[in-house]
Amino acid sequence: MADVNGAHLIEDGKFLIYKGRPLVRENNTICYGDMEDKYYLLLTIMSTKMVGQNEMPDKVLIQIINTDKSLPAHARIEKQDLKNGLYEAFDLGVVWLERMLMQK
Repeated sequence: MADVNGAHLIEDGKFLIYKGRPLVRENNTICYGDMEDKYYLLLTIMSTKMVGQNEMPDKVLIQIINTDKSLPAHARIEKQDLKNGLYEAFDLGVVWLERMLMQK
């Protein structure tokens, strides 16, 4: 359990919870949001770069995905963009997700 910049992080079973929503990473894909909500955030790390001895995300695809399974896959993408760096991509994606969820 840690507190990072006012955001409460806890490990809850198999998911990490960030700002009240699950955050899951598998390889180069990061999924943030509750699948019971209308939308979730999907981040895909498209390329990486070396910073010193560490490999860091470089180009990151941001997508807001509609959870309505009746829509075809391409129609479920509500918004997308490509950003440099994981921080910039995640920060923008969280803002988009919050705004989309408030439109209910």
